[in-house]
Amino acid sequence: MQDKTLVIIPTYNEKENAENIIRKVFSLQDPFHILVIDDGSPDGTAGIVRSLIPEFPDRLFIIERQGKLGLGTAYLEGFRWSLERDYTYMIEMDADFSHNPEDLPRLVDACRQSADLAIGSRYCKGISVINWPLGRVLMSWFASAFVRTILNMPIYDCTAGFICYHRRVLEGIDFRWVTMKGYGFQISMKYYAYKLGFKIIEIPIIFVDRTEGTSKMSSGIFGEAFWGVLKLRFKRIRKK
Repeated sequence: MQDKTLVIIPTYNEKENAENIIRKVFSLQDPFHILVIDDGSPDGTAGIVRSLIPEFPDRLFIIERQGKLGLGTAYLEGFRWSLERDYTYMIEMDADFSHNPEDLPRLVDACRQSADLAIGSRYCKGISVINWPLGRVLMSWFASAFVRTILNMPIYDCTAGFICYHRRVLEGIDFRWVTMKGYGFQISMKYYAYKLGFKIIEIPIIFVDRTEGTSKMSSGIFGEAFWGVLKLRFKRIRKK
């Protein structure tokens, strides 16, 4: 049976991007499926996605949640959904085109060839970020350097959110370990995969800041990640 790939896209107020990102992913040669997880967007994002489902039956799906429950919980819900439906590869991707859909086949191919987890990396070949203020670039780069040092984890882009997982990684991680919701979620998932011995590869990408909609970043996300990394350093990890 041919392997199946699911692109998981969390959304909150992404009406400017939702239809465009869905159509772009479906325009690619690979037969990707998409699961949108919408956190009760008051701007009508979920309605836009629902209106496209008849055009893409059996390829486009949506989970509508009540309230803004956070990035980490959205991805965990998407992981559970995909594991129950026998997907082989699960990809995390933003809705705002900061992650180029054209890079999706590269991430999947890396997992098909040898990797258990493929990261679309902004920093493995220098710094590849467009349209971010210098301060934000430096903050993101130093955050990854801090994580890499504290956790002794050989990954350049520890906070990356463009990732392809082979299902065996998600089957090996106990989701009850994962309590952080923002950057901390991304860090902890990579760390658990690394500590459990899964093969991780970084694929260089160019990250372009959103041109439509508004960023969901907040100072609380950074604080959660900082203290969460220190706790991770002393956490005992065993395969599920």
